Amino acid sequence: MEDGKVLKHIEDLVAEEDKLHTATDLSESDIKRLHKIKTELDQYWDYLRQRRALRDAGKNPSNAAIRGADTVENYKE
Repeated sequence: MEDGKVLKHIEDLVAEEDKLHTATDLSESDIKRLHKIKTELDQYWDYLRQRRALRDAGKNPSNAAIRGADTVENYKE
């Protein structure tokens, strides 16, 4: 996936997250979706950072891979 497509996916997720955060009455499924969005955002930001690091190192950014949720959820901000 190209960087532009990754960024577009991130933007779409952020827009959906913002929409849910502004809702007045979240259902249980909305809350679950928010958690899934947060995890997916972590995964895609990590993926984009991997691609950029590989490119900066003169390597093929296509070798980057989306890591599992259990990996990215343990990152510290």
